[in-house]
Amino acid sequence: MTGRNKFSNLKAQLGADRLKQVEAKTKTMLAEMLLPEIRKHSGMTQKEVAAVLGISQPGLSKIENQDDMHIGTLSKLIEAMGGTLEIIAHLPQGDCRLTQFGD
Repeated sequence: MTGRNKFSNLKAQLGADRLKQVEAKTKTMLAEMLLPEIRKHSGMTQKEVAAVLGISQPGLSKIENQDDMHIGTLSKLIEAMGGTLEIIAHLPQGDCRLTQFGD
Protein backbone atom coordinates (compact mmCIF):
# COMPACT_ATOMS: atom_id res chain seq x y z
CA MET A 1 0.00 0.00 0.00
CA THR A 2 1.37 3.36 -0.91
CA GLY A 3 1.67 6.13 1.65
CA ARG A 4 -0.99 8.18 -0.09
CA ASN A 5 -3.64 5.50 0.57
CA LYS A 6 -3.13 5.14 4.30
CA PHE A 7 -6.01 6.27 6.49
CA SER A 8 -3.57 7.84 8.93
CA ASN A 9 -2.28 10.10 6.15
CA LEU A 10 -5.81 11.18 5.21
CA LYS A 11 -6.66 11.76 8.86
CA ALA A 12 -3.54 13.91 9.30
CA GLN A 13 -4.72 16.17 6.46
CA LEU A 14 -7.91 17.09 8.31
CA GLY A 15 -7.90 20.28 10.29
CA ALA A 16 -8.30 20.05 14.06
CA ASP A 17 -11.89 21.35 13.97
CA ARG A 18 -12.92 18.94 11.22
CA LEU A 19 -11.26 16.03 13.00
CA LYS A 20 -13.21 16.87 16.17
CA GLN A 21 -16.44 16.93 14.15
CA VAL A 22 -15.67 13.55 12.59
CA GLU A 23 -14.79 12.02 15.95
CA ALA A 24 -17.97 13.41 17.56
CA LYS A 25 -20.14 12.05 14.75
CA THR A 26 -18.41 8.67 14.95
CA LYS A 27 -18.96 8.53 18.70
CA THR A 28 -22.65 9.36 18.27
CA MET A 29 -23.12 6.70 15.62
CA LEU A 30 -21.36 4.05 17.68
CA ALA A 31 -23.37 4.92 20.79
CA GLU A 32 -26.54 4.20 18.88
CA MET A 33 -25.37 0.67 18.20
CA LEU A 34 -23.88 -0.38 21.52
CA LEU A 35 -25.30 -3.52 23.08
CA PRO A 36 -26.07 -1.88 26.44
CA GLU A 37 -28.25 0.64 24.62
CA ILE A 38 -30.07 -2.13 22.76
CA ARG A 39 -30.64 -3.92 26.07
CA LYS A 40 -31.93 -0.75 27.73
CA HIS A 41 -34.23 -0.14 24.76
CA SER A 42 -35.60 -3.66 25.22
CA GLY A 43 -36.55 -2.66 28.78
CA MET A 44 -34.34 -5.28 30.41
CA THR A 45 -31.63 -4.94 33.03
CA GLN A 46 -28.29 -6.72 32.88
CA LYS A 47 -29.47 -8.94 35.72
CA GLU A 48 -32.60 -9.98 33.79
CA VAL A 49 -30.74 -10.76 30.56
CA ALA A 50 -28.02 -12.61 32.49
CA ALA A 51 -30.68 -14.76 34.16
CA VAL A 52 -32.18 -15.70 30.78
CA LEU A 53 -28.72 -16.64 29.51
CA GLY A 54 -27.81 -18.50 32.71
CA ILE A 55 -24.76 -16.34 33.39
CA SER A 56 -23.80 -13.80 36.05
CA GLN A 57 -24.51 -10.08 35.71
CA PRO A 58 -20.75 -9.30 35.69
CA GLY A 59 -20.36 -11.91 32.93
CA LEU A 60 -23.01 -10.16 30.86
CA SER A 61 -21.36 -6.80 31.49
CA LYS A 62 -18.11 -8.20 30.12
CA ILE A 63 -19.89 -9.55 27.02
CA GLU A 64 -21.70 -6.25 26.40
CA ASN A 65 -18.44 -4.35 26.46
CA GLN A 66 -16.44 -6.61 24.15
CA ASP A 67 -15.16 -5.04 20.95
CA ASP A 68 -15.48 -8.36 19.12
CA MET A 69 -17.53 -11.51 19.70
CA HIS A 70 -18.75 -14.64 17.98
CA ILE A 71 -21.93 -14.28 15.96
CA GLY A 72 -23.51 -17.10 18.00
CA THR A 73 -22.89 -15.19 21.23
CA LEU A 74 -24.40 -12.03 19.78
CA SER A 75 -27.39 -13.96 18.49
CA LYS A 76 -28.03 -15.55 21.92
CA LEU A 77 -27.78 -12.16 23.58
CA ILE A 78 -30.28 -10.58 21.19
CA GLU A 79 -32.63 -13.57 21.56
CA ALA A 80 -32.45 -13.25 25.37
CA MET A 81 -33.83 -9.72 24.92
CA GLY A 82 -36.70 -11.06 22.82
CA GLY A 83 -35.23 -10.21 19.44
CA THR A 84 -33.64 -11.94 16.52
CA LEU A 85 -30.31 -11.19 14.90
CA GLU A 86 -30.24 -10.51 11.20
CA ILE A 87 -27.01 -9.86 9.34
CA ILE A 88 -27.24 -7.81 6.17
CA ALA A 89 -24.39 -7.07 3.79
CA HIS A 90 -24.81 -3.75 2.00
CA LEU A 91 -23.17 -4.11 -1.39
CA PRO A 92 -23.14 -1.80 -4.41
CA GLN A 93 -25.33 -4.34 -6.22
CA GLY A 94 -27.89 -4.38 -3.39
CA ASP A 95 -28.42 -5.67 0.11
CA CYS A 96 -28.01 -9.37 0.93
CA ARG A 97 -29.27 -11.08 4.07
CA LEU A 98 -26.69 -13.61 5.29
CA THR A 99 -28.39 -16.85 6.27
CA GLN A 100 -25.45 -19.17 6.95
CA PHE A 101 -25.30 -18.15 10.62
CA GLY A 102 -28.83 -19.35 11.51
CA ASP A 103 -29.64 -22.22 13.83
